[in-house]
Amino acid sequence: MTQKHSAYAGTMLFFLCSTILWTGFLWPLNTWAQTDSTKKATQLKEVQIREYRLTEQSKSPTPLQILSSEDLKRINSLSVADAIRYFSGVQLKDYGGIGGLKTVNVRSLGTNHTAVFLDGVQVGNAQNGQVDLGKFSLSNLDEIALYSGQKPELLIPAKGYASASSIYLKTKAPDFEENQRKQVELTLKSGSFGLINPSLIYRYKVSENLSASINTEYIHADGKYKFRYTNGVFDTTAVRNNGDVERFRLQALLFGKFKNGKWHAQAYSFLSDRGLPGAIVSNRFDFTQRIWDRDFFIQGSMEKKLSDRFSILINGKYGYVYQRYLDPDYVTTTGFLDNRFKEQEAYLSFSGKYKINSVWEAAYAADYSYQTLDANIYRFPYPNRNTFLNVLGSSLTLKKLTIQANVLSTTVIDQVKLYSSAGNKQVFSPTVMLSWKFLNNQDIRIRAFYKDIFRMPTFNDLYYTFIGNTLLNPEYTKQYDVGITYFKNFNDKRIKFIDFQTDVYYNRIIDKIVAQPGANLYRWIMYNIGLVNIHGLEINAKTAFEPCNALVVNIALNYTYQKAVDVTSKQEETYRDQIPYIPKNSGSFLARIDYHNWHANYGFIYTGFRYNQKANNIYNYMEPWYTHDAAIGYEFKLKNGSININGEVNNLLNQYYDLIPNFPMPGRNYRLTLNYKL
Repeated sequence: MTQKHSAYAGTMLFFLCSTILWTGFLWPLNTWAQTDSTKKATQLKEVQIREYRLTEQSKSPTPLQILSSEDLKRINSLSVADAIRYFSGVQLKDYGGIGGLKTVNVRSLGTNHTAVFLDGVQVGNAQNGQVDLGKFSLSNLDEIALYSGQKPELLIPAKGYASASSIYLKTKAPDFEENQRKQVELTLKSGSFGLINPSLIYRYKVSENLSASINTEYIHADGKYKFRYTNGVFDTTAVRNNGDVERFRLQALLFGKFKNGKWHAQAYSFLSDRGLPGAIVSNRFDFTQRIWDRDFFIQGSMEKKLSDRFSILINGKYGYVYQRYLDPDYVTTTGFLDNRFKEQEAYLSFSGKYKINSVWEAAYAADYSYQTLDANIYRFPYPNRNTFLNVLGSSLTLKKLTIQANVLSTTVIDQVKLYSSAGNKQVFSPTVMLSWKFLNNQDIRIRAFYKDIFRMPTFNDLYYTFIGNTLLNPEYTKQYDVGITYFKNFNDKRIKFIDFQTDVYYNRIIDKIVAQPGANLYRWIMYNIGLVNIHGLEINAKTAFEPCNALVVNIALNYTYQKAVDVTSKQEETYRDQIPYIPKNSGSFLARIDYHNWHANYGFIYTGFRYNQKANNIYNYMEPWYTHDAAIGYEFKLKNGSININGEVNNLLNQYYDLIPNFPMPGRNYRLTLNYKL
């Protein structure tokens, strides 16, 4: 496929699918939109807060942060990566623009220690271990949850135990009113950088026990924005180029229920054509590198209660990832660089939970995954990896005390067609968690956990030509956390609730693998830091109050302090220096205001100074940055549906900053959203 044809493939496919959906689904709207149940579903209501229940975050023995579907609608975010910035303990790596690579680092442990799950099944990437969160839209998500440690549930796949932290993306399941069979949601976003972003969600109730959902989204942007550049002698303002992006996403889901059980299945397709805006060094502003992504997977999950004591969960997945990287400026003996990768994954999981008595439960989970990577690279070893995960877990739930423990067995078998492999690995990893409510009349809890986990180097770390090193050591991580949570529900008073959490933690990493980009974004430098100590403090506070009738204000405040230092050797100059890209201080503030049909929100994000190399000196110093984002919207009824108009201003003060050195971020930008529900 030529570059021109590829660039417009997403456009043609989007309009083809949209035409089919409009013709097949929207044409008969007049026949069913008049039902009383639909009218009831689309009626606008004044915002009312009657009672706040004890939040899941307060009861969790591991630190948990959640953004609900209502939160996701209100924050100024275009993707999952943008939304996660508001969590404490998170550092987002963003290489600029709408199409730029976006990865997340939780508690300074590194991107590869954070697992991403979509509807309970992990999103895998054996090639580089980094899931690009910019690929995931917010349009059809019901919730984003971040667990530091692991999800404190027994009936989960073994992969849920096998990472230092986890991000769970939950797709919105159809929820119909009585006698309602169909729902349609159309959204159009437009704004700075030439952004055009239409999306469509259609939900259909096949029967009482079966419903379907299909959602599709298209993004086009030229990615051009102004930025300030200085070389220490002069300042200039330039325009970021080669940041254009064209993306198409199509997701189809089925949700089913049966006696004492439920299931869901989905097919997911993602196509992308984007430029790679390179590092601004040596007065170079023009770049030509491009990446094409073609991702597809099908997955399913089934949960059934076999008896009053025994429940099972089965998950399965097949995934195919194709990526092409073109660099016309990098000339080799055989021509310019044109790398093509094909990754495939097959995955199967079984979990079972048994209730021994009223307070004691036990569980077992077993996962198997097979991953292969092919490439057209000279001297490529063509690796494949078999991974076996087995977990034994148990939990004890008393009136005031909950204790959960598990042991994870990880077996990794690497094989290659050429040269030598990294060999096999067998590791046992224990975890212990507890939550204790120590007062009778106040909901104040102490929580704590210890988790021992390791991560295997990725295919790129081990086998990438000219960079990979099969002798690279795995990372071994120990996590310690102690926290306190407080929740107070005020019911009918002006203050609705107070939700407060704070945690102190200590992480110890042996042979930490650090990935650092060079001037060529696609070529990274990987190296081990022998021993890293991380001390941290997180504070999360939420409240809501109603100063007058129909005026509701929600506020959330997050703060993180981290001291992540290299303690490999006292003889090294970098001993006890902060590791790259980790700020000591960071935080965020979110405010939401609702008044009748009006709504407004304000967001503030702050990241303190940090260093981009191991040595903490003035040459590697990166200045603090902060952004102010604001939005205002209005929702009104139109015939049998509702329309929501929302205007956003991001980076209100037009601050110029870099998350990664020499990769400038956008200044002030705007976005307008129109949403129609029927």
